Amino acid sequence: MATRVVPSADVDERAVIGDGSSIWHLAQVREHARLGENCVVGRGAYIGTGVRLGDNCKVQNYALVYEPAELGDGVFIGPAVVLTNDTYPRAVTPTGEPKSAADWEAVGVTIGDGAAIGARSVCVAPVAIGAWALVAAGSVVTKEVPAHALVAGVPARQIGWVGRDGQRLADDGDGRWVSHSGDERYVEVDGSLQPAAEASAE
Repeated sequence: MATRVVPSADVDERAVIGDGSSIWHLAQVREHARLGENCVVGRGAYIGTGVRLGDNCKVQNYALVYEPAELGDGVFIGPAVVLTNDTYPRAVTPTGEPKSAADWEAVGVTIGDGAAIGARSVCVAPVAIGAWALVAAGSVVTKEVPAHALVAGVPARQIGWVGRDGQRLADDGDGRWVSHSGDERYVEVDGSLQPAAEASAE
């Protein structure tokens, strides 16, 4: 499948855009960014220098994904989400001179396969968000989010677990969790989820 880049988008010639991906109006994709296959970058979104997106990612309108962020396959970035990259942000040095690239070190946000970041959330780097996790809209993520965790608030705190469909898992007792369809079953071990089949095999 061919890529689709609308004329008003600004895609650097050194960026790599996977087959079947779409870059929409006023989006900017910087140099050396690498997007996988079938990605969608919405209107006004920003993909920073060297950012990595896996296959089937969606970056919605006006989201800002700053380098050196790395997104796995099937990651959803909601409208107006910000992935930061500066632990100690300043426009100037302590002596009042404008900061240059040599005056700070970029740190990134890492997001696992299938995770989703809700609209207007901010992920403060450096931070990792596990596979299939869900960050509720308007949250501020300042610490690691386990796989399948549901987090919300400012700062974001875990309020439950979610399955691959994004819906909350039900407590089945004794640290066991099940999806609403019954197709997914997990066991909670030391604050993380393991598929029940894997847990029972150990």
